[in-house]
Amino acid sequence: MTKRFYLETVGCQMNVLDSELVAAALLQAGFQRTNERRRADIILFNTCSVRQHAEDKIYSALGRLKHIKEQRPDKLVGVLGCMAQKDQEAILRRAPHVDLVVGPGQIGGLVAMIEELQRTKGPQVAVGLPRRGHARHAVAQFFTLYDPERVQAARSQRHRAMVRVMLGCDKFCTYCIVPSVRGPEQSRPASEITAEIRLLAEQGCREITLLGQTVNSYHTTENGRRLRLADLLERVSEVPGIRRIRFVTNYPRDMTPDLLQAVRDLPKVCPYLHVPAQSGCNPVLKRMKRGYTAEQYREMLAAIHETVPQASVTSDFIVGFCGETEEDFQATVRLTEEARFKNSFIFKYSPRPGTKAVELFPDDVPDSVKRRRNHELLAVQNRISEEDNRRFIGKTVEILVDGPSKAAAGAESETAAGKSDASTRRRADTGKLQLTGRTPCDRIVVFDGQADWIGRFARVHIESVTAVTLFGSAVSVES
Repeated sequence: MTKRFYLETVGCQMNVLDSELVAAALLQAGFQRTNERRRADIILFNTCSVRQHAEDKIYSALGRLKHIKEQRPDKLVGVLGCMAQKDQEAILRRAPHVDLVVGPGQIGGLVAMIEELQRTKGPQVAVGLPRRGHARHAVAQFFTLYDPERVQAARSQRHRAMVRVMLGCDKFCTYCIVPSVRGPEQSRPASEITAEIRLLAEQGCREITLLGQTVNSYHTTENGRRLRLADLLERVSEVPGIRRIRFVTNYPRDMTPDLLQAVRDLPKVCPYLHVPAQSGCNPVLKRMKRGYTAEQYREMLAAIHETVPQASVTSDFIVGFCGETEEDFQATVRLTEEARFKNSFIFKYSPRPGTKAVELFPDDVPDSVKRRRNHELLAVQNRISEEDNRRFIGKTVEILVDGPSKAAAGAESETAAGKSDASTRRRADTGKLQLTGRTPCDRIVVFDGQADWIGRFARVHIESVTAVTLFGSAVSVES
């Protein structure tokens, strides 16, 4: 009898890619995928440890599985990824019905571990060495590159794919757990990356996103020549079939002139740069150990806009970090207003055990203050985003059609349950569907279209906007 697996992913794009590779390995091993936990023989959670909320969500889900496991002891439950590396055997103490604990550096052995578990009936734990107390090269061996041959059936979208160009991080920001759970920074060979992208193009992929914790820190040596991200972008641009190239996430100090020139000069490279600032206050940046000042970040922004005037820039911010005063926070507000980011991802500071911030600084900003600052900064960013989006009204933009918008998907599910509304019926009657896609500068566009447009490029005339979305009507769709 074929075993079914359920795989739930929490966290960043790197986790999403890891889950795709896990699914590919399981499919190739003869397993079938299901979207229903109750029907699954194997339930897997690919986890995140960047914020406490993400961990709480997984432990809550594990708690709900306890009774199901009692009823069906043959059902396997696994915790993968960053939380597995961080908590290790503590997961088994908190949730003794868990069978697998697998760190991000060990997911390549998941199929073998499942087979061993079925044979021995004992829990399997596979994690990497901790970075503290061990040599870098020894730790790196436990965080091996895991990028098997890509399987189209494992991807949610045929026309888009993510490609890991490096893993790990060596920046050691005081608030961040990533260097501990993802291991040392390691870059993949450029030839290996381009070969993978050629395979993806043959599978029908039109857009790829190059991934790294600090992707613009990418560097490797090939035939005696040192290669940086700009060189890699040039090589990837030569792959036939690929129409768009993106890369995330960038570190401000590594936003070099040659990289900006590559974004400017290579037509396939999208003018979209995600460069987290985290704060606009120098004392806070110093406590975060970000390695730059607010003035240097502004200089980097000026270089971006001078070299790539059409570029859209997005950022991350942490509010309520240790010792952040109201004056410090207002410095972040000023940076946001000056920079006019396309959008920003704003988070309340969450102390992470194992980070330097927990050891060095008290978490002294009340949660109520964190919440208020989060809402205030988000309101500033939303105002800026909507103002900037208005300039697209009346313009026609090119988008790669991703699929039904979330609103349409929700309406369709309601229709299936017998709760249809008039607008959904009209779309069904006319064969129209509310679709979504993204511009080269990463703006979300929603418009009416047809299901067979998914994966194709379309030109859409923009008629109205919000802070996060452009709305319009399709002008043309490629054949």
